[in-house]
Amino acid sequence: MKVLFKIAAAAAISLTATVSMALEFKPAVIYDQAGKNDKSFNEAVYRNGVLQFAVDKGVVVREFEPQNEAQMEQGLRRLAQRGNSPIVAIGFTFASAVEKVAKEFPDLQFAIIDMVVDLPNVQSIVFAEHEGSFMVGVLAAMASETGKVGFVGGMDIPLIRKFACGFEQGAKFYNSEAEVFANMTGTTPSAWSDPAKGAELAKAQFSKGADVVFAAAGGTGMGVYQAAKDESKLAIGVDSNQNYIQPGTMLTSMLKKVGIAAYTTWEEAQAGEWEPGFKVMNTANGGVDWALDQYNEKLITAEMKAKVEEVKAQIISGEIKVHDYMSTNSCEM
Repeated sequence: MKVLFKIAAAAAISLTATVSMALEFKPAVIYDQAGKNDKSFNEAVYRNGVLQFAVDKGVVVREFEPQNEAQMEQGLRRLAQRGNSPIVAIGFTFASAVEKVAKEFPDLQFAIIDMVVDLPNVQSIVFAEHEGSFMVGVLAAMASETGKVGFVGGMDIPLIRKFACGFEQGAKFYNSEAEVFANMTGTTPSAWSDPAKGAELAKAQFSKGADVVFAAAGGTGMGVYQAAKDESKLAIGVDSNQNYIQPGTMLTSMLKKVGIAAYTTWEEAQAGEWEPGFKVMNTANGGVDWALDQYNEKLITAEMKAKVEEVKAQIISGEIKVHDYMSTNSCEM
């Protein structure tokens, strides 16, 4: 009888501990100022991370959308004070806030996308954007009738030049004579939300002969895509699959799977397998890719699909080594 009582007591303690652990799992996300409906970077986290996690795991991820720079650190701290963990911060602009708040709450788990914060309770997730950009650069060169393609970036930072450099390498890999135009929208965070400027830059590139333009510019890209439609040219989306935005105009989208990165962080924590440190999402592990669906399938020929898949395999095997702009702060190889 005493043995049975001890077994029952142990089971009750185990169940209580399990329930307690489940109650303590309170994942959260804080978006950058563009918000979760930006049709690009943040929305990929919202749709493929937050919503999908709720569907698969039955767990609601707490969200915070800062309206200004001051609210970024405030919002992160508020989530931490509520005991949320892991908290995923979307974007490099959270670097100082994550470093400060993670030190204040050493028992909580944090993750940051697109930046490295070297702390024992932070997971830093970066992407091989140059590899994904290389693939869509190949497609751009194959689709171009003029041999001239363009790139419109958002804020002029090394990360966005990493996209531009990969894109140029891909275009010239397929056509060594290809001409690549590149423009950045600005030097402040407002460069991510200026579709009028994006349209202006794209039209300037079209006037010089470009007939395919790749935008890595957040909300500014909406202007690029509209300009491409108006001028009967082609555009390439970024981060999320943006092919649906202008069907028939969007040649493809360079997929940066930030939603999956966030989802995986929460999943690891829920399973007790979360670890801090440096994580790279690349072509080999599915972190970057190109998009083919019902919206662009008529634009991608069998030859184009075969070529880009061949290139993808060569990047994974190491036969093609794409230069990373951020390794030298230069596109010179």
